[in-house]
Amino acid sequence: MSGAKHAVAARRRLYDRTAELAAVARLSDRSEAGLGGVLFLTGDPGEGRTAVLSRAADDFGRTGSATGTPPGTTGHLVGAPEHRGPWSGARALFAALAPTPSAARRALRLARGETGLAAAVSELLAGRPALICLDDLHLWDAHSRAALTASWQDAGPRKSGRHGGARHEGGGRRGDGRHEEGTGHGLGRPVADRSVCPGWVVSAGRHHRLPDVPGAETVRLGRLTADGSRALLDELCAVPPAPSIVGRLFDDTAGHPGLLASVARHLTAAQLTGGSPLPRPVTDGAVVAEVYGGMLGRLPADSRRLLSLVALADRTGGAGASAAYEVDIGAVLNAARATRTHVEALDGLLADGLLCRRGDLLRFEDPFLARAARASAPTAWHQRVREATGSVPPGTSGVRAGTGASPTSTVLTWSEEHRTDRLGSSPAGRVVAPVVRGRSQLVRGLAALAGGPVMDAYESLLQAAELLRDRAPVEASDARFLAMEAAWAGGDVPACLTALDGGRGARGSERDFAEGLTAALTVRLDHARPSLARVVARDGSEDDPRLLLRAGSAALVLGDTTAAARVHARALARARAERRTSLLPRVLEHLAYAELRAGRYSRAALTAREGLRAAELTGQRNVAAHQHAVLALVGSVVGDEEAVAEHAGRALETARPHGLAQAATLAEWALARAELGRGLAAQAAARLVPLVRLGPRGGHFALRMLVVPCFVEAAVASDRRAEARAAADEYAVWAVQGVDSAAPAQLARCRALLAKGEEPAYWFGEAVRHHDDSGNDFERARTLLAYGTWLRRRRRPGDARGPLRDALVTFERAAAAGWAEHARSELRATGGASGGVVPPGAWGRLTPQQQRIARLVSQGATNREVADQLSLSPRTVDHHLRSVFARLGIRSRVELSGVVGQWDMPG
Repeated sequence: MSGAKHAVAARRRLYDRTAELAAVARLSDRSEAGLGGVLFLTGDPGEGRTAVLSRAADDFGRTGSATGTPPGTTGHLVGAPEHRGPWSGARALFAALAPTPSAARRALRLARGETGLAAAVSELLAGRPALICLDDLHLWDAHSRAALTASWQDAGPRKSGRHGGARHEGGGRRGDGRHEEGTGHGLGRPVADRSVCPGWVVSAGRHHRLPDVPGAETVRLGRLTADGSRALLDELCAVPPAPSIVGRLFDDTAGHPGLLASVARHLTAAQLTGGSPLPRPVTDGAVVAEVYGGMLGRLPADSRRLLSLVALADRTGGAGASAAYEVDIGAVLNAARATRTHVEALDGLLADGLLCRRGDLLRFEDPFLARAARASAPTAWHQRVREATGSVPPGTSGVRAGTGASPTSTVLTWSEEHRTDRLGSSPAGRVVAPVVRGRSQLVRGLAALAGGPVMDAYESLLQAAELLRDRAPVEASDARFLAMEAAWAGGDVPACLTALDGGRGARGSERDFAEGLTAALTVRLDHARPSLARVVARDGSEDDPRLLLRAGSAALVLGDTTAAARVHARALARARAERRTSLLPRVLEHLAYAELRAGRYSRAALTAREGLRAAELTGQRNVAAHQHAVLALVGSVVGDEEAVAEHAGRALETARPHGLAQAATLAEWALARAELGRGLAAQAAARLVPLVRLGPRGGHFALRMLVVPCFVEAAVASDRRAEARAAADEYAVWAVQGVDSAAPAQLARCRALLAKGEEPAYWFGEAVRHHDDSGNDFERARTLLAYGTWLRRRRRPGDARGPLRDALVTFERAAAAGWAEHARSELRATGGASGGVVPPGAWGRLTPQQQRIARLVSQGATNREVADQLSLSPRTVDHHLRSVFARLGIRSRVELSGVVGQWDMPG
């Protein structure tokens, strides 16, 4: 559009938002009473989410003084932070609530601790009712979203105050077709003082999956009516638009307030009054890009490119505000090939609701988003997509417009280089040979295994194995193994057994693997060992990476982590030699996990970082999630809290929606170990309880027992001994099966932690003896640390120093800074030197006066006693003593006794 632009006035009112403002008013009333609650507002870009939130915050502050609300009642509007990083959203929230920057920093530390975000907010509000409005939750970082969700869920739904209305799915009701309510108006209950619950009004994009908060209310912002559109245009336009123009704009924008405002800014006064013709279309690329450009810009690059391709593949152009057009998947895949665009992002677009699928057809849920995506596509793509969609594989339907027109069908033929449809075969495709359909399913399964819901991959791969069984047995074998891997990643034992059942009719190693793993999954380890050992012996020396991966998996099930790491390292070398780029991330994933299980944490970290880079380069999000989980667990070993939080958060972002139970369990385990290292035993135990339980809500079946020793340690420290004892008893049954070489040592440590009197000494000794055979130095050091701590608490400091020094040296060698500091503090408490070896010349650097003071203090004299003996003032003695501590690198009188004692020993 061109020409002079008229002035546009600032918006002063909200139109057609009666239901939305009524929901805000109900929550405001509850918040003023200290009851709190959560209200979610969802909508498309430009529909006025921010405007409603701003009004809510302003009105809450005003109505407080008029209704006798306690002083200090305020509303706060907090937008998404510009730069998204771990806890950036929480920082922005606390900056808005806190009176000073130091108070905001204290609140952030409190939110990241055991009490969580709710306590931090309560501390800042100090008993004052408040309405907190959070804008664009979908743009907040994962750490802050998780903390907010936990605080909302912990508040609990109110048991009374229901409204009438028809019940609908999810336990709520539907009133006007857009409005959803839970069992009450919000969360919380009447509380006093600092326990007053704030109200939360939270906006998010319509495509964002909202957290599951009991009792929360959800309101979907709608489009404007004709009267609302007319009122909005009258307010925005300096020149009143003609009635016919208002009707035309309402039709073309479908009452979208953001588009109406954008059109009003682009039209001239003559166009608004009807003196000049309106452009065609009114909502052109510039208008929709102005409204939807921010949303598109925040999507991942692959998702943005794929949306553009779907929009370009529509030959109708999506004319009309409500045009319902559909694009054949085959056309989209051809366009993706022509523009070299990855199609793995399609699963996420469908899951988020940005695209919809009906059979073999795709369409946009929002036609304006389609126009924005089309406008954002590079100009060179238009011709490429036109050529690609003009040569859709014969038999596909091309593009079907809402009128029902469809191109003429022809016979389906496939060339060797054609990329098969990863989402589903067309009706004509179902008549082709099973081997072609099987390979199509195999491609689809591989794509989902790399970056989609893992059980979707399982279904596709299982179908591929069945279709390929007779004519392509090698590919069928691969498909069965991959289906088993998908089910394993999802933690689904029955699905694993189903995938393995198809391999029983095979011969050689494949049969042994199927029978051996089936026996292991059904807890018949005596039957599993011979078969799996034959797989390791046969396939472990092969050159084919796929056979090596199978052998490595068999070795891990047997508990032979050394063999597993060796076989997977061989698979890595072969994959590199054969330049199998797409296979490389999977091989690195297996190798990193094998090294982690073997206790080689530094190697596991190096492998995982390389695997993470390879996975990101090839778009394999599920593999990347697993590598993030491995890095989080390594971070919990070395005590890097920031690395643990970052990698665990990244792992869980993908693992939860894609059903990656193994990666999710590893990430949660890492977070719990980090909490335990910081002394937050109660929080660590609470996090680990679900992981050690059986059932669909428990941890991954292959990791559950590995987590038990950590849980026992946290549970004992947080006085949950009954749960710890039950877990240890189950662990004892598993440990004797010999599938984990470290299990006997860890079981003995659990027994020591649970024992009473002098019995722990025996069990700690047994644990150290078993550790010497298993070879995991880090776990041995943790046992020595626990043993030394127990000895110190039994008032045996001399006996405690040996185990504690050994633990300290091991932790320092492993660069486990957090654990080393823990051992160092315990060693200081026994009177032993903990800061490493004090240089021999350090004593000589002390002045004679300082040496005399040090000797007297090490013998137990107080500062005043030293002052009287040396004819000094106590202040002078204190000054000299501080200098002694600084020069010797120690922190306490107890530690000084050990250091002086070492120098006084003969020789």
